[in-house]
Amino acid sequence: MNLYVVGDSISIHYGPFLEKQLSCVMGYARKEGAKKDLDNPNGANGGDSSMVLEYLREKAASGGIDADLLLVNCGLHDIKTHPETRDIQVSIEDYAKNLCAIIELAATMKPQLIWIRTTPLDEEIHNANGVGFQRYNADHGAYNRVADKVMTKANIPVIDLHSFTANLGPDLYIDHVHFPESIREKQAAYIAGWLDAYRANFIKQIENHG
Repeated sequence: MNLYVVGDSISIHYGPFLEKQLSCVMGYARKEGAKKDLDNPNGANGGDSSMVLEYLREKAASGGIDADLLLVNCGLHDIKTHPETRDIQVSIEDYAKNLCAIIELAATMKPQLIWIRTTPLDEEIHNANGVGFQRYNADHGAYNRVADKVMTKANIPVIDLHSFTANLGPDLYIDHVHFPESIREKQAAYIAGWLDAYRANFIKQIENHG
């Protein structure tokens, strides 16, 4: 069984740990490319939901994704807010539409879509560090809830990385949104355990119908 990951900088960080922890049971690959500035997505960073949708459209047009599972997350870049105009990068209505389009597109390709809930952020540190945009916990929660609703309606499996991470205690962050290696390794272990259980259940279902 093979896994393909499309996600933001959080997935870039836990990715090497996840690949290692899955090495005995599952192949690993992800969206590739440069990753110089984690706050401004390019290359390996999937970016917001519009960017993820466009990337998956390109993959579908070029033959699809040769994997069994497609792990997707987007949300942190969607909720970027201009500090003066208060414009949000992707409105919550468009976010929901993009997720629905991602689900519809993924259904035309080989891998089973699996959604990862967006990890928490430190609003106070984030909005005081001058990165050029702001993020708010209220938006973060609202977008996660919209994603929950969309994924539940479409029967898409969900890995709740948000709750897992939020419950790891204090001193979670190395900045406004990113985590130290100790947290990344725990995130990867949680995802790997979920995926291994999913794989085992998948094999069991095949055997039962064989």
